[in-house]
Amino acid sequence: MAYPFGEIEPKWQNYWLENNTFRADDNTTKERLYFLDMFPYPSAAGLHVGHPEGYTATDIMARFKRMNGFEVLHPMGWDSFGLPAEQYALKTGIHPRVTTDQNIQNFRRQIRSLGFGYDWDREVATSDPDYYRWTQWIFLRLFERGLAYMAEVPVWWCPALGTVLANEEVIDGLSERGSHPVERRPMRQWMLKITAYADRLVDDLDELDWPEAIKAMQRNWIGRSFGAQVKFKVVGGDSDIEVFTTRPDTLFGATYMVLAPEHPLVDSITSSDKKELVDEYRTAAAMKSDLERTELQKEKTGVFTGGFAVNPVNGEEIPVWIADYVLGHYGTGAIMAVPGHDTRDYEFAKSQGLRIVPVVNPVDGSDVDISEEAFTEEGVAVNSGQFDGLPTADFKKKITAWLEEQGIGEEKVNYRMRDWLFSRQRYWGEPIPVLHLEDGRTVAVRDEDLPVLLPDVQRIQPSGTGESPLAAVEEWVNTVDPVTGLKARRETNTMPQWAGSCWYYLRYLDPKNTEAPFDPEVVDKWLPVDLYVGGAEHAVLHLLYARFWHKVFYDLGLVKTKEPFQKLVNQGMILGEDSQKMSKSRGNVVNPDDIVERFGADSLRCYEMYMGPIDVVKPWNTSQISGVSRFLDRVYRIATAPLSDDSPENATLKLTHKTIRKVTQDTERMRFNTALSSMMVLSKHLAQQEKPNRWAVEQLVLLVSPYASHLGEELWEQLGHKPSVVDQPWPIFDADLAKDDELTIAVQVRGKVRGTIQVAPGTAKEELERLALAEPAVVRHLEGQTIRKVIVVPDRIVNIVI
Repeated sequence: MAYPFGEIEPKWQNYWLENNTFRADDNTTKERLYFLDMFPYPSAAGLHVGHPEGYTATDIMARFKRMNGFEVLHPMGWDSFGLPAEQYALKTGIHPRVTTDQNIQNFRRQIRSLGFGYDWDREVATSDPDYYRWTQWIFLRLFERGLAYMAEVPVWWCPALGTVLANEEVIDGLSERGSHPVERRPMRQWMLKITAYADRLVDDLDELDWPEAIKAMQRNWIGRSFGAQVKFKVVGGDSDIEVFTTRPDTLFGATYMVLAPEHPLVDSITSSDKKELVDEYRTAAAMKSDLERTELQKEKTGVFTGGFAVNPVNGEEIPVWIADYVLGHYGTGAIMAVPGHDTRDYEFAKSQGLRIVPVVNPVDGSDVDISEEAFTEEGVAVNSGQFDGLPTADFKKKITAWLEEQGIGEEKVNYRMRDWLFSRQRYWGEPIPVLHLEDGRTVAVRDEDLPVLLPDVQRIQPSGTGESPLAAVEEWVNTVDPVTGLKARRETNTMPQWAGSCWYYLRYLDPKNTEAPFDPEVVDKWLPVDLYVGGAEHAVLHLLYARFWHKVFYDLGLVKTKEPFQKLVNQGMILGEDSQKMSKSRGNVVNPDDIVERFGADSLRCYEMYMGPIDVVKPWNTSQISGVSRFLDRVYRIATAPLSDDSPENATLKLTHKTIRKVTQDTERMRFNTALSSMMVLSKHLAQQEKPNRWAVEQLVLLVSPYASHLGEELWEQLGHKPSVVDQPWPIFDADLAKDDELTIAVQVRGKVRGTIQVAPGTAKEELERLALAEPAVVRHLEGQTIRKVIVVPDRIVNIVI
């Protein structure tokens, strides 16, 4: 008999909802765990089969830990503000509030149909006024502390979208969404002073259980570096060009300088005969994103300005160029170029025929060879005047001290990260809660006047003037400051989509609070998040911004943890059946509704976990789901067949305990695919018995239940127990019974497996060596060879070195 998922799955979904099965108790005496999914943006397209992968992983862990005696909080909500909804509204003429509400309903239906155990009493949506009231409240706390300010900065402006875009949203001079042309223009924008937290954002990464690649991305994004800031006098002028360098020990090797095209000194340094070339180059550079400009593989280009500067350590006049691989907002927007010891400078110097002077020799005393490439390692100073012979570390200290004595430099810490551009010229976002008074002052909206609601207007087209669509809503914009009585205009920029997602994990903990965004005492019971699962594409922006806000909350005394997310797991992307990223344009999107209708939600859940390790990229293959479905059918048949109440025979007893051990350990480590494999082995063993043993079947049902959530509930009930199965204790294995009777040990010769031996666990090294050398297949590979040594790792491997 096949598992009748069409009847059973809706039954248990309704049961969980009606009985609030997964409601987390704030006042529990149990040990608490907080499991979190990166909440979705509810698009019109709905879920595709890639979305449930991470949700299934956290659901398995939440059910598993609950059965192990923990109180588990596992919430869900919606990241529902943002540009996509606004663009869809402009395209269809339907208000974004309407489409967003429709999309949330569809997403909620789809997620519930997959049997996830969420605490729906804690559901939030970032576009709900009850939620964004507190996002605005948080902004005001930033404003009060000087962490939110206005400044005129160069930004990417997209006329077609009518908004500022972040660097990451611009590709090849076009907007990522819609491929519209963009342009650089200075605009007065709201900024958040994330740079004030740069050191803490770097240092506290060490304490987190995150993938090293993600931590490296954040460190690189922040780009903290230690060095010196040095002044180079402009020849024929009163200005200095300031540069930051992490290698002040290479100053004697600086043979030219490079300014960013947007550097403020370019106009004054450029000679009249170079002006036209310089202007053309600056125009072209303005159309490139930062990523394009700094790409290591790209050919380095630049233009000589006709100006010169004086190298302060040797008095040499060196040419000043502009090149787009130098960014105006990183460091000082200028560099001293040391082509002998910097790869980018070397490539640029070679392409432009500029002088290359070596000033660092290798530590082995040999002369440096820069004929083919720059020597970028530390070493010993040469061609550096009185500093010759100094090791790099000593030279750095002495030259920095010398620069400070001469008044031309100082020790400095530099950061690549800039302050967070927080303004968006959009309608569908949180209004920024400030008033611009007629006397020129900018003041905060009073807390009691929050939320500043989005006006309910139908026309949300971009203004075309660089202002938000809100600027056209005169009756909303024009107001009076209740404190001073002065006429005022509301801020018409809205917040970016990142704002709501910076703190949603906190609102889940206290979602009905009308007096504060959350109660610190309630939050303290659950934080930090014990497991956070989501895509690696959020490695820098969302995760960095959320960490920044959390540290502000810490300083305000609202939270007691320095970090929000203790453990992070990035699920691997599920590709389409063509091994390409799923997208409507490619036509390779697989709708989970179709899979659930055909195979059932439990088959979808188990297949996604069985496809491979949770963190690797893998292609979808609908034809392979049938194998998982057969496994679930087998479990259903076993559990609903006549069962034996006798004591299990020895083989069944041992295999069941081995399976409990394997599933327990693999689930703990989130190795879901191998846990499922071991359950399949036990199910096949039980299916071969005329009357499967009841105890063994019950253990299998308990093990299966976090993975196939509906099947586990149904079979537990049919076996005569009261629901819910998640309230049952997790099976415990007997370590002696779970031991393997015999191990297969690989025998390697020259690093390649040439045979295997069967031994009892714990076999001594001497016996393993004897058996390995007697194995016929190994003997053949040793003929005529001299054995140098035999390396034995007990219970693991024998390696014969010849």
